[in-house]
Amino acid sequence: MTRQTNGAPNLAAMHCWQTACRGTQAGVAIGMRWLLPERELHFPRRPLVMGIVNVNDDSFSGDGTLDFAAAAALARDQLQAGADVIDVGAESARTNRGTIPVAEEIRRFRGFLERWDDIWRTAQPCDGTQVWPPVLSVNSWRPAVIEAVLGLGGVELVNDLSGLPDERNARLCAAAGASLLIMHSKGEPKVAHVDQRWDDVMAAMEGFFAEKLALARQAGLSADAVILDPGIDFAKQRDDNLTVYRELGRLRRFGRPVLVPVSRKTVIGQVLGLPDPVTRDAGTVACVVAAMCRGGAIFRVHNVTAAVAAVKMIHALEG
Repeated sequence: MTRQTNGAPNLAAMHCWQTACRGTQAGVAIGMRWLLPERELHFPRRPLVMGIVNVNDDSFSGDGTLDFAAAAALARDQLQAGADVIDVGAESARTNRGTIPVAEEIRRFRGFLERWDDIWRTAQPCDGTQVWPPVLSVNSWRPAVIEAVLGLGGVELVNDLSGLPDERNARLCAAAGASLLIMHSKGEPKVAHVDQRWDDVMAAMEGFFAEKLALARQAGLSADAVILDPGIDFAKQRDDNLTVYRELGRLRRFGRPVLVPVSRKTVIGQVLGLPDPVTRDAGTVACVVAAMCRGGAIFRVHNVTAAVAAVKMIHALEG
């Protein structure tokens, strides 16, 4: 451990920070394009903040609601706090809950999506750097649900937590002109993978994303329409998750924006001894800062206000 004396700066820590950020602008690899249905976003730019809206009654963080008006109000509040993306989910990803019927998941999405235009049109962007109109993302994984939801219109990103086991969801996105988030995991969604062990989690992840990007291209989806997600807490144990944060920069090799789902994760609770997810926002901000400096381009969070402040401050400090 490097000792700090007489109020002097910790030079080892400063060197670590500078090394992590070297060769990037605020940690994000330069020259990337994110292709959306009728527009595109370009990096370098300040990383984006994705707000979470759960239209369900069993969210792990206790913030879900089956009241569409309440979900709409939450989304509007997140936009006015600076969210660039709203990610709406209708089924909890918790592995100690069974799946809900396809028809019920579609019904929940429809109830929110019918209100989307009114949500963002009655909100005000907090500054000129916020993406506006905001990006609408749906968090789902079953092709039947995704096909129906894309048919409702307005969706720009499909947040697919299945890990793209086959080409169906990529083909649906390509046909609709939507972009696709591919999350690293192993095995089926909604199943706990507590026994999964990795010899080298980052090497496995690099191989996984190379394979899935090729599969998406074969399905007709442009590489510029793909977002990568390292899948914090999914089929990973405490030390695996910490390794992902430390070595996130390895994913820059793919030249795609990396979304980091940092919010209130189990690994934060394990490190800090906080069993209640709602108490993990300070740890979440720490993870935002660490991941931002290692290439994170989008951060998925519950507490939008705190994340936006962290992102803007680090972006200003790093130029």
